[in-house]
Amino acid sequence: MSAEKTNIAAIDHMMSEMGRAAVVAARVLAQAATAQKNQALHAAAAALRQHRAAVLTANSQDMAAARAGHTTTALLDRLLLDEARIEAMAGGMEDIAALPDPIGTVLAEWTRPNGLQIQSVRVPLGVVGIVYESRPNVTADAGALCLKSGNAVILRGGSEALRSSLAIHACLLEGLESAGLPPACIQLVPTADRAAVGSLLAMDEFVDVLVPRGGRSLIERVKRDARVPVIGHLQGNCHVYVDRSADVNMAREIVLNAKLRRTGICGAAETLLVDRGCEGTHLRPLLTALLEAGCEVRGDEAARQADSRVLPAAEDDWYTEYLDAVIAVRLVDGVEAAMEHIRKYGSAHTESIVTDDPVAAGRFLAGVDSAIVLHNASTQFADGGQFGMGAEIGISTDKFHARGPVGIEQLTSYKYVVRGSGQTRP
Repeated sequence: MSAEKTNIAAIDHMMSEMGRAAVVAARVLAQAATAQKNQALHAAAAALRQHRAAVLTANSQDMAAARAGHTTTALLDRLLLDEARIEAMAGGMEDIAALPDPIGTVLAEWTRPNGLQIQSVRVPLGVVGIVYESRPNVTADAGALCLKSGNAVILRGGSEALRSSLAIHACLLEGLESAGLPPACIQLVPTADRAAVGSLLAMDEFVDVLVPRGGRSLIERVKRDARVPVIGHLQGNCHVYVDRSADVNMAREIVLNAKLRRTGICGAAETLLVDRGCEGTHLRPLLTALLEAGCEVRGDEAARQADSRVLPAAEDDWYTEYLDAVIAVRLVDGVEAAMEHIRKYGSAHTESIVTDDPVAAGRFLAGVDSAIVLHNASTQFADGGQFGMGAEIGISTDKFHARGPVGIEQLTSYKYVVRGSGQTRP
């Protein structure tokens, strides 16, 4: 047997062992009391703060390797951890602990004429596999969300963040130990070998659902090769549409924030659509604000005529998730044309309309079929934490099972509990 086949066999064996352990842990976690899960989350948050120096050291090693590999600025921003981001991770775990426990919640109940009492009750999914790239904070967020929702989880983070993820995972394990929960409740694949991803995708014997979070190639591979259900998160080709009735100052602030607050996140705006009805009053100020803030603008003919610094946009630009300080700009003939552009080029992630016209706002909010639609607010609010979910595993662009931010409720299913008094079916 070749060395390569031997290595793949060893990884398959390791992943199978992790799967078996996760199934056992999931049974324990499904019955765990809310207080026990919350204790684990608080202890993990405390461990993260206590060991932040070790986490930052691990992250600096990941960052150095990423820079040596000529990683893009956007991906470096996703990879970076600092004191504020570590505190955000710890605070996110405490926020998740403060949320109501979804497990055991009665969603509906009714009594049949024959006396049968029927309830629909929330239950965990079981074992969740999560494949993600770059962002080490997903290790903390995903581990915490799965724990609170009663699911065991197998985390497979990106190779570029492996040292950071291992350091964060060690803190999660301290939390589990403190609460007396099995360490297999939250497992992290300890290798960067891509064979581990292939193995995880095929683990239908152990894994109940997969959640991929990353670039298009990762999502497409998971959806193509997975033998278990997938909660999909495709790219975030997000749009801001500035309507003719928009306040120009509000529009400027929203557009700048939506594009430039953090360019490397999936909720960053990638295309600006401007109503032709406000071309004379709004287009130039918006372009000037973006260009002076250091953003490259690629536009249609009207945008280029408004400012000579605007570069010509190609057809591919309307489809592109830049994840960088680049935006595409186009004039459209009102809200219907804006929606048509989004339908053609968008990824069904997040879209915003800026307008003082309630009719236009209502038409946009009702007519745009994306996971998140906003009125007079930045697309960067596309975030589970901002929605009050504590954190998120990702933004699902699917319509099946979960859509939008995937938090603790989206990581549950339900079962029917039926109570009788001796009824038999005639």
